[in-house]
Amino acid sequence: MSKPKPTRHAPQEVDAYLAAQEDGFHETLEQLRDIIRRVAPDCAERVNYKIPIFRLKKDFVAMSAATKHCGFHTMSKAIPALMKDELKEAGIWTSGTTLRIKSGGELPVELLERVLRALGRGDG
Repeated sequence: MSKPKPTRHAPQEVDAYLAAQEDGFHETLEQLRDIIRRVAPDCAERVNYKIPIFRLKKDFVAMSAATKHCGFHTMSKAIPALMKDELKEAGIWTSGTTLRIKSGGELPVELLERVLRALGRGDG
């Protein structure tokens, strides 16, 4: 079996992933997707490793539904570490490259946009 091309654009795979999520998780992940698309409108999106992944020149960010939170996977150790206090203040916990976001709540849109812009610049 051949490995899928990392640059393939398959938003229907992401649609299916989101549709399969429970209430609260579904809405939070949809909001994250909207934020990603607004900050990086040219990104390709697909499901890989069973989660939605967004790609610019390389894998940029991913998201997932966990048992008690939504994961926002930054593909960067530096950005979550640099912004740890600000993220914690906004109710987002960090673990390595992942931001753990409570599902169903209000998202700190401006803060997440800043995270994405930093990732897009290659700051991490």
